[in-house]
Amino acid sequence: MPYATPEEIAEEGRRVRRLQLMMALAMNVISQSHSMTVEEASELVASARRAALNLFPGKELAYDLIYRPRFQRLMTEKYRLH
Repeated sequence: MPYATPEEIAEEGRRVRRLQLMMALAMNVISQSHSMTVEEASELVASARRAALNLFPGKELAYDLIYRPRFQRLMTEKYRLH
């Protein structure tokens, strides 16, 4: 198995930080918006997922394990979904 170069490791770190920033931004927009409908919030969640998978293709399971529950919890709390 080949080792990652320092450049590849640095690039991975940049993508991880970008992903974390995008997810935090999406969650903050949803939680702090007083006028966003549940439909608009759902569209934002879907866009965030697409962006995450563009950064990390083939990592749907990781997204579903890490970010999906966070978004579900946020949506449930904000919109009183059951």
